Amino acid sequence: MKTEKFAGMRPFVALLLTQSLSALGSSMTAFALIVWSYSQRGSALDSALLSVCSYAPYVMMSILAGALSDRWDKKRTLLVCDALAACTTVMTLILFETGKLEIWHLYVLNALNGLMNSVQRPASDVAVSLLVPRENDQQASALRSTANSMVNIITPTFAAALMAFSGLRAVIVFDLATFACAFLSLLLLIRIPAIERTAQEKEGLLDAAKQGLAYLRRHPGVFHIMLFLAAINLTASMFEAALPALVLSKTDETALGLIKSTTGVTLLAGSLTAAMLRRPKSRVRVICNTLLLSMSTENFLLGLGGSNVLVWCLGAVLGWIAIPLMNANLDALLRGYIPIGMQGRVFSVRNSFQFFTIPIGYLLGGVLVDSVFEPMMAAQAADSLLVCVFGAGKGAGAAVLFFLLGILGVVTCLVFRRDKAIWALEQDA
Repeated sequence: MKTEKFAGMRPFVALLLTQSLSALGSSMTAFALIVWSYSQRGSALDSALLSVCSYAPYVMMSILAGALSDRWDKKRTLLVCDALAACTTVMTLILFETGKLEIWHLYVLNALNGLMNSVQRPASDVAVSLLVPRENDQQASALRSTANSMVNIITPTFAAALMAFSGLRAVIVFDLATFACAFLSLLLLIRIPAIERTAQEKEGLLDAAKQGLAYLRRHPGVFHIMLFLAAINLTASMFEAALPALVLSKTDETALGLIKSTTGVTLLAGSLTAAMLRRPKSRVRVICNTLLLSMSTENFLLGLGGSNVLVWCLGAVLGWIAIPLMNANLDALLRGYIPIGMQGRVFSVRNSFQFFTIPIGYLLGGVLVDSVFEPMMAAQAADSLLVCVFGAGKGAGAAVLFFLLGILGVVTCLVFRRDKAIWALEQDA
């Protein structure tokens, strides 16, 4: 009986495996390019701008892109977006091989990738809804988290090994090879069911996009949970921007890789756990509690851990162990609440509202480390309270920022935990 229950997920699993392989290649290229850019300038802000350029167009175009996604065939949309993203990777390789690659090239290419992702993301989300039976929503989300965790585990090791063996070129070539595998598998082996077109889909593009906004006005709980995640993403993106500055200033690349790998292993363990758990009595309670655990642990351990890599790794475990469970319940809650015919439009609006804080956070994180907290800590006397708590030298300013991020994250969770509109989502589902 259990085998029959999961038999309907085979097309989803095939899509997940091949797309995850391609995501591994893309993630390795992104990792390698961050290392390359940091070696060129040595600035946390310059490296953070790579992510800013990826997310800014993604956020700005998501509302219209979701309306397009609802109109277009999901399989064709995924194929076209993958192909265009591969073209930007080829351009990176050509510029690198000819010795003309500069950081501003990467900013432009990342912006183009962001545009592709704005269309691809809602199409991918709806494709999952089409391929997965409703009773398997939580398991499907947990499997996606598991795949993402495996990518996070493998990326630093594989990328570093390939760069040591043959430089940036080998990483990009591997990325293109994984793209080809995923593209051909989707083209030839995977069928994504079509959605029956409705009269709404024949309306103008702007009207279709407005429907997503109108849905949020009618369902404030969905909007409020998006704002909750937007606030969390602001903290998380400042965290990501500041992490290399803290770790590389106090230790070396090996420590950064160890923390990244610990995070990946932790996410994998959390994803496997989420896949085995039954549906909780309250998905909203799980979402709030898991985020509170994450925000109240890792940031403080990074800020107060000095140069102790083991303490940082403990922070990674506590900060990320429950995130897959949060994602699984959030995903299942929204998929069960929002009608499938509206999901593309609503998810794209979600992408705009929920993710607009990410480029802001990356930018703020880089600026605060380079221009505010590092100079502030450099000016402190050797016997000052701040030096006693956060240490001295380069990286002490980043430690201060992590401590403040911990406070911001905890306050955010406590405020939104009292939001009645979010709790009402369970009653109306």
